[in-house]
Amino acid sequence: MKKIYPSIVLVTLFWLVGVNVVIAQELKIGVVNAIKVFEQSPQYAAARKNLEAEFSRKESDLVAQQKQVKKLEDKLSRDGAVMSESEVKRLERDIVARHRKLKNAREEYREDFNLRRNELQSLISRQVAEIVQQVGKEEGMDIILTDGVIFASKRVNISAKILQRLKEKFEAVK
Repeated sequence: MKKIYPSIVLVTLFWLVGVNVVIAQELKIGVVNAIKVFEQSPQYAAARKNLEAEFSRKESDLVAQQKQVKKLEDKLSRDGAVMSESEVKRLERDIVARHRKLKNAREEYREDFNLRRNELQSLISRQVAEIVQQVGKEEGMDIILTDGVIFASKRVNISAKILQRLKEKFEAVK
């Protein structure tokens, strides 16, 4: 009885290893470096450029407001000794009010900028995901991996294909 048991274990082990080898050979895997594809896509470059253009005026307004506050602070420190007490208090209140307004404007700018940036990133991420799914279906892939992959050979890395498709899609929309 002792001789039969090891034989059964060996046969079962060889059968399981053989099944795993067959499964591994039939499984078609792809890997995408999502961050690289996202950052090198023309959609990302265009979105970044549009975002900068959209918010450059607001940013220059904030800089102008900061310069006005600085000018008033300089005036107070320079001329405060020769100004009347009521003029000094009025100027101090004006400076405090402008600081508060500037702080609120900066926070609003930051919130608007982040909201808009997140919207654009979400849009681009959806486009990348669509293209990855298209390539996966077209090439008959069983699974496509992204984050957490430490190494992938060029044979399974489809990042360049995805990036090329994004460029083609971008050019078609232009």
